[in-house]
Amino acid sequence: MSEERFEVRREIAAQPAEIFALLCSPQGHVSIDSTGMLQSAEGEAITAVGDEFVVQMDRESLNDFPEMGKYDVTVTITAFEKDAHIAWTVSREGQVPMIEHRYGYRVEPSEIGTSVTSYYDWSQIPATYRDMGIFPILPESVLRASLGLLARTVEKK
Repeated sequence: MSEERFEVRREIAAQPAEIFALLCSPQGHVSIDSTGMLQSAEGEAITAVGDEFVVQMDRESLNDFPEMGKYDVTVTITAFEKDAHIAWTVSREGQVPMIEHRYGYRVEPSEIGTSVTSYYDWSQIPATYRDMGIFPILPESVLRASLGLLARTVEKK
């Protein structure tokens, strides 16, 4: 991985379409969040680049900036290939410039069902945020843990 991108992969015993449907659901993002920050979500299922939904956040879960408390973010889809790739960035109202850090998943058929890659990329953040020295906001282990929650959610026993 580069110094400005984390990427982890996991094999999951479920079909790509089932996994992708969960990733397109705003509430699906909440259900597989391993940070505890995502509290709830509002919006329609994602179908295209430019789609948005709102997530209610609680920063105390990370305990890095507890003074941020609870707040909402808008998730904006930046890449969408049905059953293959979804990516997004998040923003808060009045946040200028936008942070432009990206999260995403790639799903590919595999022998056991699906190979899922989760990534977090902060290579495009503006200098304003880069100079703050707070990136990456999340460690790589969060991506791996979220893939574990994804597997637990969709795998059939």
